[in-house]
Amino acid sequence: MGMDRHCVRCVAAVILHCLLVVFAARAYAEPAPQLEQPESPGKAAWRVAGAAMVHGPKDVALKDQAHLALPEGFGFIPQKEAATLMRTMGNQTGEGFIGLIMSDHDDANWMVSVDFNDAGYVKDDDAKNWDAKALLKSLTDGTEAGNEERKEQGIPAIKLTRWIEPPAYDGVAHQLVWSAEVKLRDSPDPDPAINYNTYVLGREGYIEMNLVTSESTIEQDKGVARQLLSKVTFVPGKGYSDFKSSTDKVAAYGLAALVAGVAAKKLGLIALAGAFVLKFAKVIAIAVAASGGGLWRWMKARAGKNTETPS
Repeated sequence: MGMDRHCVRCVAAVILHCLLVVFAARAYAEPAPQLEQPESPGKAAWRVAGAAMVHGPKDVALKDQAHLALPEGFGFIPQKEAATLMRTMGNQTGEGFIGLIMSDHDDANWMVSVDFNDAGYVKDDDAKNWDAKALLKSLTDGTEAGNEERKEQGIPAIKLTRWIEPPAYDGVAHQLVWSAEVKLRDSPDPDPAINYNTYVLGREGYIEMNLVTSESTIEQDKGVARQLLSKVTFVPGKGYSDFKSSTDKVAAYGLAALVAGVAAKKLGLIALAGAFVLKFAKVIAIAVAASGGGLWRWMKARAGKNTETPS
């Protein structure tokens, strides 16, 4: 019996030794688990924006002024999440900023910013007599004059070259559309970013939707901007025809100044396009490249359904 107990102890010792050798080998061969890397602010902004995005068909309130009948195939990012996303791109938003519109389709590389400007009732009388050449000259001069300010901000100098679409006003629908080409002034810019600007006038101001895309796709993307423009409706009492001259505020400028003056000074439109068009569009391109072209697919799938996220 004593011999048997001794043999059992020997066998147990051998087994224990073998187990220790195996465990040690595994510990040596398998790398230690890596600590999870903290999420970058940019990636977090895209994730949160994707989670907050609402998809068409959907009625989207544009402040207390109007409604957007968001079509199927489009997504809307609300103000809070969209503003954070804009800041990660190096762009500021004002009090009138409402949100961003994106496509649900993988092959679309555009964004639309939506704002309401409470400038008051904008008189449209001058639309009958404006001179597109004179307006372009004004924008060109204003763009060049603004290059000194861009230099101080570390933004490349730009030049305005031509109308993508001359200013056109629909006096029945009270809608304004215009777009101009802006290129880098001092370096090659073979496919410049384009802002395609659309406005709907109301009693207390105007809704503006600015599509950001590139020259190579602007012709096909014009349809997107015009489709969205047709889906904006002011709430009862806020429309252009509801204006009361005895009580309502009148804007300090007309339509021509909205194109050549006010727009030229507003960050995000053509004449101060450096920080918006150049940086915004470049960041979009970088994000698309970083995600292997899956940025729009990821936004479509929303957070948690696709691990492909832009850096």
